[in-house]
Amino acid sequence: DDRLDAISTSKIVLSVFLAAIIVLTVLGNLLVMVALCKDRQLRKKKTNYFIVSLAFADLLVALVVMPFAAIELTTGSWRYGKTCCLIRTSLDVLLTTASILHLCCIALDRYYAICCQPLVYRNKMTPIRVALMLGGCWIIPSIISFLPIMQSWNTIGIEDIERELSLAANETYCIFLVNGPYALVCSAVAFYVPLGLMALAYQRIYVTAMAHARHIGTLHRAGSAPEQQAGPDQQGTSRIKVETKAAKTLAVIMGCFCLCWAPFFLTNVVDPFIHYSVPWQVWTAWLWLGYINSGLNPFLYAFLNRAFRRAFLVILCCGDERYVRQGNPMAENVSAGGNILEILCCQPTRTGPLTYILPLVLLSFVCLFSFLSTHSQVT
Repeated sequence: DDRLDAISTSKIVLSVFLAAIIVLTVLGNLLVMVALCKDRQLRKKKTNYFIVSLAFADLLVALVVMPFAAIELTTGSWRYGKTCCLIRTSLDVLLTTASILHLCCIALDRYYAICCQPLVYRNKMTPIRVALMLGGCWIIPSIISFLPIMQSWNTIGIEDIERELSLAANETYCIFLVNGPYALVCSAVAFYVPLGLMALAYQRIYVTAMAHARHIGTLHRAGSAPEQQAGPDQQGTSRIKVETKAAKTLAVIMGCFCLCWAPFFLTNVVDPFIHYSVPWQVWTAWLWLGYINSGLNPFLYAFLNRAFRRAFLVILCCGDERYVRQGNPMAENVSAGGNILEILCCQPTRTGPLTYILPLVLLSFVCLFSFLSTHSQVT
């Protein structure tokens, strides 16, 4: 009886936890898409097209990928056959890779907007180039997902291992094995190359933000006429805070991305070379940690943006714009002057909840891994 109670409690808690992740991911990304469709001002900015396409990819992750993964995890079996397993796995690779590539494109767009002259940005990020980048975010994942998986290229050379695992599981699990070459190529395209580009882009943005802050500090240390000091000093102090906060935001964005996806892709590369000895609990925990990134993206890339927040308030208030509080004039001047804050989606007047994101991700992972460990022990 105690064992049955433990199994039941573990499944209920795990089901609620996974359902909460799915629902929050759906609502957050859906709100971003509706905001862009309803707000004409949001559609004028090129970066927002990457954000809404990212939201669409993350929404599909929550609607198509997560539910099947949650059902298999909570029931302990896969009931939809081998063909559906291959389709589900292909969609998983396609959509999660598309999400990551969108993050890379957003980083590159911000690099051109912040670190280059306005004319250079306009020449680089033309509508045609934006469309090509968006197309690449969907076409490249399709090439490394459906084609090799449906043709079983990912299992060339490891057919015996796959057959043994399938027989041991009695074909009640959706098993996805990859050989060494596929693991290396897929991981490079889906994670390591985008990670390198994002790191370079955000490193340059960080340097630019710090240079702006030092330049502003130097100007104000030089001083001005006593009767003119109050206004400029106040605005200069605000701008220094803005640039510093923008740099901190970069650390949170990169930290969340690496924390969510690095464990999975490190394991994905190593596992084929250690005879597929990584426990399924570790694989599942790493995979769901990556799924959590799809729920964090709307917050990191849209919810902290003033224009998106105003659109959200209009939507949630049933279109009544009287409830939408106008922005701080000082903040607007700061954003217009440096352009870094606006593009990085920061809030200049208060620290905000960015500090709590990484601890929450860690807490989610600890809870998920403890649930998986308990589930494996009682079963």
